[in-house]
This record gives sequence, C-alpha cells and structure tokens, in this order.
Amino acid sequence: MANQRTNEKVSAQYFTWGLRKRNGVFFADGRACTPNLGRHSLATRDREMALKNLTELDRLKAVEHGLADPSILEANLDSDLPLENGRQLYMEYAQRPRVVGGIRPSSAKRYRAVFDKFIDFAQNRGIHSWNQVNTRSLQHYAKYLETVGYAYRTQYLELTTLKQVVSWLVKNKYLPTDHLLELPLSKPDGTDTYCWKQAELMAILEHCKRQEELNWLGHLLLTLTVTGLRISELRNLRWKDIDFEKQMIHLSDETSSGRAKKKAAKRTLKGGRGRNFPIHDKLLPILSSMKQAHDGYVFHGPAGGRIKADTVRRILIRDVLKPLDSRFPSAEDEVGFKDGRLHSFRHFFCSWCANQGISQQVVMQWLGHRESKMVQHYYHLHDEEARRQMQRLKLFDDLDGDQTISH
Repeated sequence: MANQRTNEKVSAQYFTWGLRKRNGVFFADGRACTPNLGRHSLATRDREMALKNLTELDRLKAVEHGLADPSILEANLDSDLPLENGRQLYMEYAQRPRVVGGIRPSSAKRYRAVFDKFIDFAQNRGIHSWNQVNTRSLQHYAKYLETVGYAYRTQYLELTTLKQVVSWLVKNKYLPTDHLLELPLSKPDGTDTYCWKQAELMAILEHCKRQEELNWLGHLLLTLTVTGLRISELRNLRWKDIDFEKQMIHLSDETSSGRAKKKAAKRTLKGGRGRNFPIHDKLLPILSSMKQAHDGYVFHGPAGGRIKADTVRRILIRDVLKPLDSRFPSAEDEVGFKDGRLHSFRHFFCSWCANQGISQQVVMQWLGHRESKMVQHYYHLHDEEARRQMQRLKLFDDLDGDQTISH
C-alpha cells in the first residue's frame, strides 16, 4: 500500500499551503506565506474534505489580507459550510475592534475552547459541516458534556455559544434560514463554587504562614480574601494601582487607553468597568513590606516570575488543600473543603461582608458587579451564622420558649 502523504505543498487560488497531518487530522500550514498565515486545523481526517476546506480557508485569508473582495465569501447555499470555516468566520467577526462591539481577549480564549471541544466531538460522530449541526446534535453534545462531568454552567455556556454561532451564520447567509435552532436552555441559578468557612480559611492561611516556601502563596491568598479580587485581577495588579497615602486600590480598565504600547499589556476588567476600594488593615503591612520588582507588578511566584492562575491553583491543591483535607472531611459525592478553589476566596469575601452587615450596594461596587442579582450568588449565610441570626428574632420580650400564643 502506498505511503500516505503527510507533508505536501498545495497551490490554492491565492496562496501556497503546506498540507500536513497531525494525529490523523489534516492541517493547513501557511507560515511560509507572505504574510504569515499561521497554521489551521482543517477539521477532518479525509483528504478530499481537507482540500475542500483548504480552498475555503485560502479565500477567507485572501479577503482578510485585502487580496480579494469580500463578495467571494458570500455563501453558496447549495454547498456545505465546513466546521472550521464557520468557526473562522465567526471568530473574525467576534474579534472585531472593541469600539464596534468586539469581545475581550479573555472571551476570545473561552470561545476557542468551546470550538475546539465541539469540533472534536462532531468530527468523531461524522459531522463535518455546520449544515449538519441541528437541535438533535446539540442535545447529544449536551449529554456528552454531562457524562464526562462538566458543570451545569459550562454546559449552558457552551450550548449558548454554539446557538449564537449558528444564528449568526444564518443571519449572514452562510447557512439557510431553516437551520435556526430551537433549543430552549434553562439558565443556571445560584452558584456551585464552594465558599470557605472561617475555620477552613484560617487553617489555609496558617498553613502557608508556617511553611516558609509557601509564604508567597499565603500573601496572595490573604489578598484575595480581604479584597474579593479575581485571580486575573490580582495577577495584573501593579504598584501604581496602590495608593498607600489614601490606603486605596484603584483598578482601571485599559481597553480604550492609548498609553499601553503593547495590546497584551493592556488590562481588561470583566464588564469593562474600573473600581476603587479601601485596603484592609490586615493587608496594608504585607503590601508595605513587599519589594517592588522592576516589572511593576505586585505579585510574583516563588522564583520571581509572573504568577499564572493554573500554577497557583495546582500549588493550592497539592501543597495546601490535600495536607489539610483530613481536618475538614466531606463525603466524596458532596461539595466540601476539598473542592474549594481560588474563586472560593472571592465567595468568602462576599459572605464575610454580608455577615458583617455591609450594604449590598457597597459590596457590588467593591466587586465590580453591575447588577445586584449577580451579588445574590455570594450574599448568603453559613449555617452557623444563619443559626445565630435566627436566634436574634424575637416575637415578644415576655414570651418564654415553653409558652404558646393564645388565639
């Protein structure tokens, strides 16, 4: 049997591409082109389908780089739209400039993950084009996500995104109008993120304090605890954001700022809104004692590099939660101490504020939330605090516990 070609040159209408296979899937390599077109999955293991997808990719890149009129992309509704091509069309639209409604880089990263997962699922089930994506196939995908253990919120996010993609493709005439999907989704209510109890939190911070190699982590976790910052916000916290004289932290969204020289250096905040909040007395001496690095960022890892959320999460689980797990046991099928993560510190901050009687409006401002409904996810009481609050309710001052009310 002849050897299967895995590395060949294909001259399309506008560019010459490298056609390669990786793990059985065809890829188009345009990195040798001028301009550099990058490397793209053709989302198929079939060579004939790969060449068809490559033709569409070639046209898409020609339009993107001003070598062809956008009219060449007008859909021929008699032919199918390959999954990868539809993905690229939608991502190009979604990543338009922010001033005209484009998404944040963090959202683009999340969309890419959704596409990667769904296209892999679809390919393995013989679905190669968006014309084949229907209500039934999304129901099967929902079942798959549930079976492999993805949380309800993740399922909702992914299915909502895919519905939006199909709707956009129909609206822009890349798919026929009869391809609109009828798939109602139930929006998740509440939150499934574990919220630390006070004893658990104190044990975490004390554990980090006792071990010198974890002191840096203890400082980071205490900051999350007393600020309610997201880990992405803490990672990008700079010394210029801290006003020691007024004891305030100022976070600003730099999406529209022209000062940052590099796009990657611009800070974007969820919701695009900046906010200010006071520095807690427990945090002030820690910040004051920290050395200011040349890069301007406040927090660094143990080796001095920029912190990464995934790395911090792994160290928290491995070096803190697992050693302490026996002190705070929970059933395997129940959410408990073992399931706490970095976002649990934000939950604790909200619960702490609620239990201390801080107004919901103030907490909303500190957290950077627009709507009180979102803060409701955090504004809850621990069982111990709930019992204490219940006992504060008095019917009549002279009513003993063993008396009854006469009617």
